[in-house]
Amino acid sequence: MANKSLFASLMGKMMPRADARNNAGGVAYAMTSKQALAQYAVTGCFNGTFYADADEQLAKVIELARDVEPEFVARVALYARTKGNMKDTPAVLVVLLSVVSPGLMAEVFDRVIDSPRMLRSFVQIVRSGVVGRKSLGTLPKRLVIRWIESRSDEQIFRASVGANPSLADVIRMVHPKPTTATRAALFGYLVGKPHDATELPQLVKDFESFKANPSSFGGDALPDVPMEMLTSLALQKPHWKALALKASWQTLRMNLNTFARQGVFDDPSTVQRVAAKLRDAQAIARSRVFPYQLMAAFTNVGKNVPSEIREALQDAMEIAIGNVPTIDGKVWVFPDVSGSMQSPVTGYRKGSSSKVRCIDVAALVAAAVVRKNPGAGVLPFSDGVVTMTPALNPRDSVMTNAQRLALLPSGGTNCAAPLAELNRQRLRGDLLIYVSDNESWINSNGANALRGTTETMVQWREFKRRNPKAKLVCLDVQPAGTTQAPTSGDVLNIGGFGDSVFSVIAEFNNGTLNPDHWVYVIEKESIRVMS
Repeated sequence: MANKSLFASLMGKMMPRADARNNAGGVAYAMTSKQALAQYAVTGCFNGTFYADADEQLAKVIELARDVEPEFVARVALYARTKGNMKDTPAVLVVLLSVVSPGLMAEVFDRVIDSPRMLRSFVQIVRSGVVGRKSLGTLPKRLVIRWIESRSDEQIFRASVGANPSLADVIRMVHPKPTTATRAALFGYLVGKPHDATELPQLVKDFESFKANPSSFGGDALPDVPMEMLTSLALQKPHWKALALKASWQTLRMNLNTFARQGVFDDPSTVQRVAAKLRDAQAIARSRVFPYQLMAAFTNVGKNVPSEIREALQDAMEIAIGNVPTIDGKVWVFPDVSGSMQSPVTGYRKGSSSKVRCIDVAALVAAAVVRKNPGAGVLPFSDGVVTMTPALNPRDSVMTNAQRLALLPSGGTNCAAPLAELNRQRLRGDLLIYVSDNESWINSNGANALRGTTETMVQWREFKRRNPKAKLVCLDVQPAGTTQAPTSGDVLNIGGFGDSVFSVIAEFNNGTLNPDHWVYVIEKESIRVMS
């Protein structure tokens, strides 16, 4: 008979050695600086999570960015903004480039700082001094002026919503020189200085007329300005109805309760038109909505929002997850339902934390996979595997199944538990998907930990012995720079949950994806604009 102690010792030596502790104190594998920065960049919101506050996350991103070459930082900023639709992290990285490589900052500035919100974030981060400067300086100031000068008068006016800093604050800081009487009047209007009102753009004149007397426009007519400029005014029900019908898809999603309070949904025809817009596949695609944002909308709608609109949000979810792969072979999904997964997925933010928790995202992924793969198995886990009775019904909506999973009891975090259960029952599988925050700590002082490996890797190797072609995906909803299973040819680590997650999983399963996916695709980003 084989010597079990010797076999265990040899097995430990053959495995990659765990070289870190995660935020929960558990044994883990550290990511490289490039891997960790890539993970933070596609998910970072700089709000407090269960284990780390916003300042710690920001400091970590800056530390990682200083540890890699500036070219990679520039590519990360570009990818995070243009592909990941992120806001905070790309702005921080562009500000950092203004210190370590101003030329690279100039190369990527217009593609990363591509909206009024991003411009205000850039200026705010500079003024905060978090990356080592508190004033814009010559080149950043010139780029901000160029940003302003490249916009039309109407675009500048529409961009004037928002504060801390406002666009007016930015104009006061950089002193752009107006080249027309209209632009001079607009700048004066925005910063509160004397100006010639007759030279203001027609849109500004229309807005001021509407503010003075909303009925002067007649009926439900509204000036063509952002919704934020109008909601503080004395609008009548026809105006609110018009706002709902003209709103962008994202604005509509985020203001359903407001429209309900204003009586917009008292009109059945308006309800039908709003519902049709919410379930419009092209509008959903254009909005670049994340599936968890749809869950947020569904979770947050009040009782006075009609059921037809609630159903439209469920239909929108089914459309938004349309790229969930149908996978040949047996699929298992392991949603983490432990206590730390109860925290908001975008972190704690005083007064405005998301109601969508990490556990909701884990449940959403599991429900979506089951929807497209009816034979998939689901093993929720915390301290151990959590039994679901009855099992998920693949015919139920994604929202329904996600809500069931999210209500399961929680406990500690033991990422090895579902793999251990599959090994105990000698079950087979082709693709295994973890959805967790990776903060596993149970078993961190056991024999395998002392030999320098995680219990998850021990169980994964045992599973691979019986299923040599199996692949493992570890989707970390709140990356923190460590993992329970290091990236390899058969292990993929994914940070965060956007609309590309499912296609990435499908490519990995089909063997057409580089295992170190985020670093690979980021390094393919072109820094310079091709002429």
